[in-house]
Amino acid sequence: MNIAYINTPIGILEVKGDSEGLVSVLFGDFDETKVSEKIPKELKNAVAQLQEYFKGKRQEFSLKLSPEGTEFQKRVWKQLQEIPFGKTTSYQQMANTLGDPKVIRAAASANGKNPISIIIPCHRVIGSDGSLTGYAGGLHRKKWLLEFESPSPQQSLF
Repeated sequence: MNIAYINTPIGILEVKGDSEGLVSVLFGDFDETKVSEKIPKELKNAVAQLQEYFKGKRQEFSLKLSPEGTEFQKRVWKQLQEIPFGKTTSYQQMANTLGDPKVIRAAASANGKNPISIIIPCHRVIGSDGSLTGYAGGLHRKKWLLEFESPSPQQSLF
């Protein structure tokens, strides 16, 4: 398994994968000294696409993904990839799309276990009332990502 650490505007991302695809892309409390000077060849494309995303030059990813999870989690993660850049959905809408409004908690749990941040855009799922709900990378990062992707950035009223 290859690992690279890259610097982003909202912290260090740990990118893991091999020739079978990306396994995880996660934020952590990594020290700046961990940033990789050399990127393993199996991760170069993923790192390049993530860097393009953070420069505002990429809205969709074309990478081979290989996250580990249950069949239900994989269904949820596949559905997350259908949420367009600059758009959001709610946990309830996700459950409805999965075919059963009662699976809202399971869908939310699977969303929270997404191992491939940003590329599988779990940050685009919000509460039905528009509230920012949990995000494994921290709510401050979720807020930043949603504002970054917003087609018309909100002006501060104060």
